[in-house]
Amino acid sequence: MASQVVAGYMMMAALNKKGYNAFTISAPSADELLSILALAAPVFVTMISKVAFYSLLTYFATSMGTITVAAHQVMVQIFCMCTVWGEPLSQTAQSFMPELIYGVNRSLEKARTLLKSLVIIGCIVGIILGSIGTFVPWKFPNIFTPDQHVIQEMHKVLIPYFMALAITPPTHSLEGTLLAGRDLRFISASMSGCFTLGSLLLLLVSSKGLGLAGCWYALSGFQWARFFLALRRLTSAHSVLYTEDLSRFKVQKLKAT
Repeated sequence: MASQVVAGYMMMAALNKKGYNAFTISAPSADELLSILALAAPVFVTMISKVAFYSLLTYFATSMGTITVAAHQVMVQIFCMCTVWGEPLSQTAQSFMPELIYGVNRSLEKARTLLKSLVIIGCIVGIILGSIGTFVPWKFPNIFTPDQHVIQEMHKVLIPYFMALAITPPTHSLEGTLLAGRDLRFISASMSGCFTLGSLLLLLVSSKGLGLAGCWYALSGFQWARFFLALRRLTSAHSVLYTEDLSRFKVQKLKAT
C-alpha cells in the first residue's frame, strides 16, 4: 500500500513539473464523464471478461476436489507471475504507436514495422517464459508441494500450460496496438466473444469429465483465440495500420436519448 501511495505522489509531482496542477481536485462535467466513459467502458469490458474467465476456470477446478484445486492454484500462480513479463510489450505499443498512427509525423509503414518487431520479441519472450515456466514445476515440483498426488495433477497440465503461456506475450503486443489505435469496440467485442465461447468450452469439459487438463486446454484455447483475432484484425485491409480513413476509430461522444 505504501508503495502505491509513493508511486502516485511521484507521478503527480512529475505532472506538476510539466505545468499541470495535479493536486487540484475538481468535479468533472457531464461531457467529461461521457468522454471518459467512451474510453473506459470498452477497456472495462475487456478486463472484466479476462478476469471472469480466469475466475470461472478456478471455479471449475475447485469442483474437482482438493488435490486438483491445489495443483491448479500452483500452476495458475506461476502462470500469472510469468505473464507479467509480457506487459511491457503492450505498454510499448501504447506509448509509441499513437504518434505513428495519429501524430504529425504519421507513418503507417513504421507502425507496421514496430508491430512486427514487437510480435517477434513477444514470440521469443513467450517461448523462453513458457520453457522456464514449464521446466520448473516439471523438474522441481517439490519447491511448491511435497504431495505426490498434487505433483501428478500438476504434470498433467504442463502441455496446455506451455501453450497458453507461450502465446501470451505476443498477444499483449497485438492488443496493446489495438488500444493504441483506439479500436476499442473490436477489442471489447472480441474479448467478450472469447469469454463466452471459453465459458461454454469449460462447461463442456466439466460435463465430459476431462479433469484439470481439459480446463487448461480451454485456457490455452482462450489465449490463442485472443491472439488470432487480434492478429487478423491488425493485418486486415481495414485495420488502423492500413487504412487512411481513421474517422471510424475516433472515440465518439455518447448522446443521451
